[in-house]
Amino acid sequence: MLFPLADYWMWYLAFTAGVLAVLAIDLGVFHRTSHTVTIRESVIWSAVWVGLALAFNWGLYQYALAHFPADVARQIGLEFLTGYLVEKSLAVDNIFVFVLVFGYFGIPSKYQHRILFYGIIGALVFRAIFIALGSVLMQYAAVVLFFGVVLIASGIKMMFKPGTQLDPSQNVIIRLFRRWMPVTTDLHGQSLFVRLGGVWHATPLFIALLFLELSDIIFAVDSVPAIFALTSEPFIVFTSNVCAILGLRAMYFMLAGAVERFHLLHYGLALILIFVGLKMVWLNDASGGKFPITWSLGIIAGLLIASVVASLLSPKSHEGATS
Repeated sequence: MLFPLADYWMWYLAFTAGVLAVLAIDLGVFHRTSHTVTIRESVIWSAVWVGLALAFNWGLYQYALAHFPADVARQIGLEFLTGYLVEKSLAVDNIFVFVLVFGYFGIPSKYQHRILFYGIIGALVFRAIFIALGSVLMQYAAVVLFFGVVLIASGIKMMFKPGTQLDPSQNVIIRLFRRWMPVTTDLHGQSLFVRLGGVWHATPLFIALLFLELSDIIFAVDSVPAIFALTSEPFIVFTSNVCAILGLRAMYFMLAGAVERFHLLHYGLALILIFVGLKMVWLNDASGGKFPITWSLGIIAGLLIASVVASLLSPKSHEGATS
């Protein structure tokens, strides 16, 4: 391991502190008041988040170049970039869920950024837990094989059953929560909880947030093992995962109105999951222990680009009729 926790724990703390500082500036300065995020604003913020991720990737590469052989530094840089790309591409599936959840609960666009902000905070906590567990469990060949099979199965399921099912009222945890605390059907500004008749009630904003957190935990079952298939370095897994998640809100507002245009994207995401699963159960061993990261990056980027281009070149028939 190139970045053992015992020697690089300050790096984890510094990176986390930097992330929290940027998020605090994001919400406390640029989004202090609730407002509808425009396409222009979302594009600018998407560029900012991608730029910060690439800047961190460059800095990590430069550090590795100064402390490790050149080929190892190159490997580290490519592993971060590939992990970031995988998480970023799988995050598109989250956007479909975001659109459905906000529509289901009738969340106005001016409140969606705040809900996504809190959702990102929760996602960072859960991802850190998953990555910490994964760094221990992924040392066992049986666990690697298990998660490889899970990824392949998830990819096959996504390929043949792309439709997203959404019925929060049937979610077990949400049903239990409703028994524990009453939920108002009305919005009360941007409040997650409100006191009515001397009794605390959760608002639809909190229920939407709760459902988003539950959805992210499910997505993490695929995304975290997928990045561990590309690198065995927990620090790279953690930082690439977090960098991708940070830009998820901006990407949502940029793509929310166009998700239907990417109707073939799920095939690309499905093939990415299947490919990564095959790396875990077969390709790594067949390649002498590590499938070349350059090939992984090329295959993943190629599948993602091909599915996006195919979607744009072959729009749904009802889109063609309305254009």
